[in-house]
Amino acid sequence: MGFTSNFKAIAFCLIAIMLFDLMAVQVRYLSNYFSVQELSVYRNILGVLPSILLLIYNKEFTLKLENYKIPQWRLAFIRGLFVAVAQYLFYTALSKLELATVSALGQTNALFVVILAVLMYKEVVKFWRWAAVFIGFLGAILIISPGSESFSFGGLFPVGAALCYAVSMVTLRSFDKSTSTSILYLYSAIAAAIGAIIYAVITINFSPVTNYNHLFIILTMSLCGGFGVVFLMVAYRSAPAAVLAPFSFFGILNAYALGWFIFGEAPIDDLFPGALLIIGSGLIIIWREQSNKA
Repeated sequence: MGFTSNFKAIAFCLIAIMLFDLMAVQVRYLSNYFSVQELSVYRNILGVLPSILLLIYNKEFTLKLENYKIPQWRLAFIRGLFVAVAQYLFYTALSKLELATVSALGQTNALFVVILAVLMYKEVVKFWRWAAVFIGFLGAILIISPGSESFSFGGLFPVGAALCYAVSMVTLRSFDKSTSTSILYLYSAIAAAIGAIIYAVITINFSPVTNYNHLFIILTMSLCGGFGVVFLMVAYRSAPAAVLAPFSFFGILNAYALGWFIFGEAPIDDLFPGALLIIGSGLIIIWREQSNKA
């Protein structure tokens, strides 16, 4: 039963990664026609739908609003705002960098999780995990290449997105264990939508969507992102994180393949050896987590 459950969870995890990468492809394409703020608004508004479907899947959907109240609702909304910022930075990165480069730098998320756990919850981190953090950031620096002719400030955007996503992940520890994951996702989706709308209204004028192809891609982009989150949450509820975490690195290979096939990108020189160091640091963190639980 455990093997079957883990196998399904791994399948869900891989589906989620592919959905995220498809969303990234569509964001890259749409960024030629719409601002990042507009794409973030569309993604977050339409992204509320998958959160409702997750409630239905978990048999938690109800029309009684009082059933959605949670003690730490303010923190739940703040998490959503961090997600909105992360999406803005992530989409900006996709408009400036190759898909594989964005995916590789996004893996620094695991490193920020370790650092934030120390700063926010006084977690004790020993030598191997600190070594992993150092190795991972060294890999990120090699990819970004500050001071070189190839340096671009765009390389900082996926790292900033990884930091904001890490904040949203680590703060989950502050919620009561009885708080539903599905309801937390609903709060996050609504708060992200509100944050994206406010920022867009302040900073841009919306462009009319007159092309039906663009409308279809906006819809599929939003649904890929939303359902990617749903599949990932279902996966992590079905199997231990240590089983699933190594498969997150599949996203780099998938993003590289999509970037090469669709956009003709092949940033091998930019990715190596930095990407290998980031992957290696993530595997060290996973190994230490597994050892601590053993």
